Amino acid sequence: MLLLRRCHSLTRFGPLKTQRHQVAPAVVSCAVRLWSSSSEDRRSYQRVHGPSWRHGLAGLLAGTGAVLAYGLHHHKAEQQDTVRAKTIEKTSAFPIFSQEEVTSHRSLEDGVWVTYKGGVYDITEFVAMHPGGDKILLAAGGALEPFWALYAVHNQEHVLEMLSEYKVGELNADDLKKQKAVQTSDPYSSEPERHPALRINNLKPFNAEPPPEILSDSFITPSAIFFKRNHLPVPQVDTASYQLHVEGLPGGVLTLSLEELKTQFPKHTVTATLQCAGNRRSEMNEVKQVKGLNWGIAAISNATWSGARLRDVMLAAGYGPDVAQRAFHVQFEGLDKDVTGSTYGASIPLNKAVSEEGDVLLAYEMNGQDLPADHGYPVRVVVPGTVGARNVKWLGKIIVSAEESKSHWQQNDYKGFSPGTDWDTVDFKSAPAIQELPIQSAITSPANGAVVDRSLEEVTVKGYAWSGGGREVVRVDVSLDGGKTWQVAQLRSSEKGQAPEPSPPPGRAWAWKLWEVTAPLPAEAQELEIVCKAVDNSYNMQPDTVPPIWNLRGVLSNAWHRVTVVIREDGSEE
Repeated sequence: MLLLRRCHSLTRFGPLKTQRHQVAPAVVSCAVRLWSSSSEDRRSYQRVHGPSWRHGLAGLLAGTGAVLAYGLHHHKAEQQDTVRAKTIEKTSAFPIFSQEEVTSHRSLEDGVWVTYKGGVYDITEFVAMHPGGDKILLAAGGALEPFWALYAVHNQEHVLEMLSEYKVGELNADDLKKQKAVQTSDPYSSEPERHPALRINNLKPFNAEPPPEILSDSFITPSAIFFKRNHLPVPQVDTASYQLHVEGLPGGVLTLSLEELKTQFPKHTVTATLQCAGNRRSEMNEVKQVKGLNWGIAAISNATWSGARLRDVMLAAGYGPDVAQRAFHVQFEGLDKDVTGSTYGASIPLNKAVSEEGDVLLAYEMNGQDLPADHGYPVRVVVPGTVGARNVKWLGKIIVSAEESKSHWQQNDYKGFSPGTDWDTVDFKSAPAIQELPIQSAITSPANGAVVDRSLEEVTVKGYAWSGGGREVVRVDVSLDGGKTWQVAQLRSSEKGQAPEPSPPPGRAWAWKLWEVTAPLPAEAQELEIVCKAVDNSYNMQPDTVPPIWNLRGVLSNAWHRVTVVIREDGSEE
């Protein structure tokens, strides 16, 4: 678990932008000699302390730990770090490495290097002993701090003492600053810092998903690793002057400040899963190329949202029960704009917006804190059970209307088509905009291509399942042989160790279920094709293959999820 403490703040430090530095051969040679010496020292230490050294470390790290409360470092602390780095670079007996050199060591074959507070560490030998498994490799070639911050167990002196034995050098002062040249003309120059564990699908605008093996660790996804789906630059919003406008049909106009939204309306809290329409698009790309971000299985996350009910705000604006006679849609406009000044927009059906059971929120909190910038600060719409594209962030305007939003993302995107429709024949007006999403599940562990030792005798499979429209997942079936035989997974609707949440009212199952099953390894099998499929309370089931649901935008990808696992026989070096 050297992995997950890697941030002075979970949201602060992103992947380092490095400059090219040539490392002199003498320095590299020095590093090799130094590493050889330090390896010998470690072996000596292990001989003296025996098995207790490893067992003590395993006992120390084995707990999953609690997600830490985290905040940003102050500018003064950064300045002190820079001064310290310059001093170390001048006086350290260790060789100095550039970030580029560290980044080149990201695998067991090339060595696994990490940095921590300016030091460079070769932890290759430790990877096999890591109680958290190969998750530690997520930090390979980068800083430990953002990962370690996820688990409090790392904040102990013994862990730092163990880390110190793997030190091979220092990071040069320029790279330690982690400062990027800012182009003021770049509309993305003020983007928030992101957690480096996120797997980036697009940098500008920023779109990223967490590693699957982390995704299913927590029922409530930490905000820092909740998937990010931005269509435009993140706007800089002055909360002192922020106003939310409600308008549309004659007879209803309201303008609210953030403070008024918080104080004039009851605060409601909903736990809801958001999923991008393109989640698992990469599997459609394997069948035939589609247009869109190449999302894996983790463009989905679960959070607790708090704010005012949209229904209450509409009533305050004068849109009472009779509004359904005049309007059919509620449109949302964000404060994020493109170069032409056009804003992101979307709409939902009026009956969803005004229903007491719809639970639509004008949220200003996520997981008990103010919304992070990437997730819509200061206010966003949360439409439980509905595709992520309708959950408009940085909300600036609500429009009650007889028509859908005219936005590109409502009219000419996020729609499903026949596998036979191509870009020459597609007519976006012929298909409805996606609202509720279909039943979905995926395997988060083991990963595709993973190796399982025969000596373990069994394999544990984990994943998530969710269905749109408030339909509750009631079963997840898992197969180890490609779908020939099946077993039922255990479902979980709370954090591990906590009492399970009671079943939600019918039609209001907004949160995902995490699931797990442990099964014996088949005696004769050399390879496993692990498959999962979910069933909701309307008995909707996932299709077994991708080709029949393939579409040119790669949306609504919810076929059985499959991973292949190799069984390593005793003594095998595979």
